[in-house]
Amino acid sequence: MPRGDKSSYTDKQKRQAEHIEESYENRGVSDKEAERRAWATVNKETGGGRKSGSGRGK
Repeated sequence: MPRGDKSSYTDKQKRQAEHIEESYENRGVSDKEAERRAWATVNKETGGGRKSGSGRGK
């Protein structure tokens, strides 16, 4: 999976990133920087994309 591939994220995570990105853009942050910050925020809050294995999410 190449860098920047968002296929492993859930729909909820993608929606969260979209909303966060929009709010950054409304504050005058560039498109590219807003997207980078949005995904960094989603990763920090949720621990990244889907992960397999039992016992996760505790």
